[in-house]
Amino acid sequence: MRRVRPARRTSLVEYAVREVDALAQELEREGRKVIRLNIGDPVPYGFQPPGELRAALAEAVEEGYNFYSPSEGLWQLREAIAERERRVNSVQIGAEDVIVTQGVSEAINLVMTALIEEGDEVLLPSPCYPVYALYARLYGGIPKFYRLAECQGAWRLADEVEKLVTERTKLVVVINPHNPTGAVLEEGEVRRLAEAALSANAVVVSDEIYDALVFEGQFRSTASVARDAPVIGLNGFSKRWLATGWRLGYMYFSPSGELAEVKDAITRLARTRLCPPTPPQRAAALVLRQGEGFVGKLREEMRKRRDYFLKLVEQVDCLSLTRPAAAFYAYPRLTVSGDWGDDRGFAKGLLLEEGVAVVHGGGFYDYRSDRFRVVFLPPPDVMAEAVERIARFIKRHAR
Repeated sequence: MRRVRPARRTSLVEYAVREVDALAQELEREGRKVIRLNIGDPVPYGFQPPGELRAALAEAVEEGYNFYSPSEGLWQLREAIAERERRVNSVQIGAEDVIVTQGVSEAINLVMTALIEEGDEVLLPSPCYPVYALYARLYGGIPKFYRLAECQGAWRLADEVEKLVTERTKLVVVINPHNPTGAVLEEGEVRRLAEAALSANAVVVSDEIYDALVFEGQFRSTASVARDAPVIGLNGFSKRWLATGWRLGYMYFSPSGELAEVKDAITRLARTRLCPPTPPQRAAALVLRQGEGFVGKLREEMRKRRDYFLKLVEQVDCLSLTRPAAAFYAYPRLTVSGDWGDDRGFAKGLLLEEGVAVVHGGGFYDYRSDRFRVVFLPPPDVMAEAVERIARFIKRHAR
């Protein structure tokens, strides 16, 4: 029988975060203990959505919210999201400017599908959450990267981004707070990126999923400082609401007039997948209007785990780490080379020999080859064991 081959474009699909997890699962089936520091999901480490949100979900199911919602999302949730963005981030939008999605990942896919033509350029940070480059390439776009680099104990914009935009630039992506480094961009840096997009008649896509998990620095939403640049903002309920498996995100359009045709195209695309899950939408609509007071306690716990992880890494020779200012990721640098080869070899060897799953920097389109990303979500004893294993691996193989 003739072999059936997939479409060539599928060869472009790589997602290092989950590919590491596939090998981790294989090792666990063999009876190995694996410490997962690769996936940004707080729930397996004991975190759970707020009690009022869980109760609201059960209430939504019992009330009968088990039907298809409108493709753009429940109107009551869109109203609550718009109110939240106005109150928290000073983004002047209404409910009609919001589309609810199945997580931010779907929002990224919808935006790329609606905007990217063959040969269009997409300007991305390096390092970068990999899904952006993946979808850009999948739809015929060309990823181009502006660099983030360590400067005086923080991550800063390292390139004159204005020189990177061309007449073919279609999107400028801002990830702030930043995954994988945990950086919080300064207002002037955000404005520079927005103005670079404006100079090329490009759209800014601003991923702000970690906006409430900032430890140091001041987060400013791109749409609040972008002046005349059109912004599609992305956010959701996975991270600060600890509802990763609920798959509930959203996008908004600011100013909506300039993006009316894009919003219409994305709405039509959204109809093809029917709708986001309705019960979580109803639950989020009920609880979001009550405010997000629970986030303060969560942020403080994340800060404690971040500080503990920093202390652990300080005791390891051959590792350097710039303090992450937000989210729950750290992005250490290897200060020695070893017989592991490149960063991918380091991550694979560490997993196979020591049972610690991290993601190599190349998986985030880093322009260097000496970084890896970890999450500092586990409890202190698990983090201590993980760092001990990492140190042991480096000592064994460094040269």
